[in-house]
Amino acid sequence: MRKLPPLRSLHAFEAAARHGSFKAAAEELGVTPTAISHQIRLLEGTCGRQLFQRRPRPLVLTSAGARLFPALRNGFDALAGAIAAVAETDEQAPLRVTSPNAFASRWLVPRLPRWREAHPTIPLEIIGTDAVLDLRAGAADVAIRYARRPPSDFPAQEVCRDTFFPVCNPNLLERDGRPVQRVSDLLRFPLIHFDWLNKDPEAPTWRQWLSKARSIDPNLKVDKAWDLSFREELHAIDAVLAGQGIAICSDVIVGHELENGLLVKAHPLSLPGYGFYIVSMPHSPRAAVIESFSVWMKDVR
Repeated sequence: MRKLPPLRSLHAFEAAARHGSFKAAAEELGVTPTAISHQIRLLEGTCGRQLFQRRPRPLVLTSAGARLFPALRNGFDALAGAIAAVAETDEQAPLRVTSPNAFASRWLVPRLPRWREAHPTIPLEIIGTDAVLDLRAGAADVAIRYARRPPSDFPAQEVCRDTFFPVCNPNLLERDGRPVQRVSDLLRFPLIHFDWLNKDPEAPTWRQWLSKARSIDPNLKVDKAWDLSFREELHAIDAVLAGQGIAICSDVIVGHELENGLLVKAHPLSLPGYGFYIVSMPHSPRAAVIESFSVWMKDVR
């Protein structure tokens, strides 16, 4: 017979270790931080070992806690997958894919006819959002994450990486009539900016691009602010397509427009971007379908 601690204490420990926070664990489980602390002390009593270092933030696992956490995390993932498989009544249910808005709109949606040709019996539900949805909570089956490094919470497969450079409608340059040869030549045109929701201080923005340009040309002087700013990346791209200015854009997101000439590079100086990663829960009941989607994502261009 298995001798296990109460499931509630195991659940509390796994959530606290995964979030690195009693408060976040409490919010996930719908209890108070005090209740989380109480359950973990019960578990520590059962184990006879301290599982967290009792010190001010950040919350740190002891060596015993670090050994216990992966087993519990994998066990809860496997349990969630098994329950989802039992609860699944429709084998033809859509594969729910969450993706950043711009990637969904500019890259994924135009390629969906190729998915239907390759997999006519597997419908997709595309969830375009810049929020990071909780796969463990069942918000989606698979996620496309945009990050500098592979996400650490789930197994991840890199699909591609992007590069950023100034792009514009070619008509904007033609109307000006003068060649763009130096970085300073771009300052004749309106500069379009959009917000980076991840607040990365090294995000490929105009500020970073001009800083790199100054390292090449120390005499470069910039005495203008952004002429247009948008909260949404897609709105900035729409403004660029309309010929309203120049923006620093991803060659993946505007790849189609660059190929067909709707947009052109305004200057060859570039900045490194991020990777697009496919992530899903281990032991997912839809693992075979997710693998088909992953292979298709890496093959289609």
